[in-house]
Amino acid sequence: MPSLVHIVPADFPGDPRLDLYVSGTLRLLTRSQIGARALSAKVNGRAAKVSRPVKAGDVLDLRWDEPEPTDLTPEDIPLSVLYEDARAVVIDKPQGLVVHPGAGNRSGTLANALLFRRPSLGGDSVRPGIVHRLDKDTSGAMIAAYDAAALEFLAGQFRNGEARKRYLAIVRGVPRERTGRIRTFLARDPRDRKRFAVSDRGRAALTLYAVVRAWRGHSLVLLRPRTGRTHQLRVHMRHIGHPIVGDPIYGVADPAFPRATLMLHARSLALRLPGGEERVFHAPVPERFREMAARLSAGGNRQ
Repeated sequence: MPSLVHIVPADFPGDPRLDLYVSGTLRLLTRSQIGARALSAKVNGRAAKVSRPVKAGDVLDLRWDEPEPTDLTPEDIPLSVLYEDARAVVIDKPQGLVVHPGAGNRSGTLANALLFRRPSLGGDSVRPGIVHRLDKDTSGAMIAAYDAAALEFLAGQFRNGEARKRYLAIVRGVPRERTGRIRTFLARDPRDRKRFAVSDRGRAALTLYAVVRAWRGHSLVLLRPRTGRTHQLRVHMRHIGHPIVGDPIYGVADPAFPRATLMLHARSLALRLPGGEERVFHAPVPERFREMAARLSAGGNRQ
């Protein structure tokens, strides 16, 4: 991750916003790159928003992500297709499949697979057809587009909250309230750029949950996100004291399942297809869920 420590000159006039100073005075990143490459900043040792004014003598500690690759190679990667027509495809994304290339993942992604299935998407973009994303370790239903108009139509439903997603998760413990809502603000963790955290500022996030089944020390929950923030479900379940089993970022050691992978699955996706038809797609419950549920039901405490 590139970084820069800079002191605003003592004779610098005015107090511009930090993002304007970075783009206009330092010419470090453009305004669009500031967002796309997730610029984070500390001013005089304290985390700051990019809208914060800066003044002469301020010490800026700036960090940002590496640029993503600009070319994409088609790859014949098998996909589990739930639905496909001339304009869109719905898949059951397997755990471990990265959605689009980024630092450390230059190939083997869903974007590479989509370009192979539909070469007309073009290879000059790192996110051809990608409407929304699931984390690498999250499995389940997601949709991709095969043309620009379909992409905008589908993406608009996610932006406007019209698309409805339901997830299954196995979590540590059993929530005291069997149904509830988790409403917080989420922001990047100032101590770790790869994590997000509940904050008193940031972007509003709302998750509805319901306990489907409870065992001794674990439960199966249905999660319905009403907003689409990065890592939202994982952060929210940790926030209420019930982290998702196997979560490598927000989880805790689980002696019953020390080698578990992330137990989070996008079970269903409801939206309108580019032709206007309303559909609900269901991704089958993965074997890892069935196996863990069977062990919990049998009362097993060791893996």
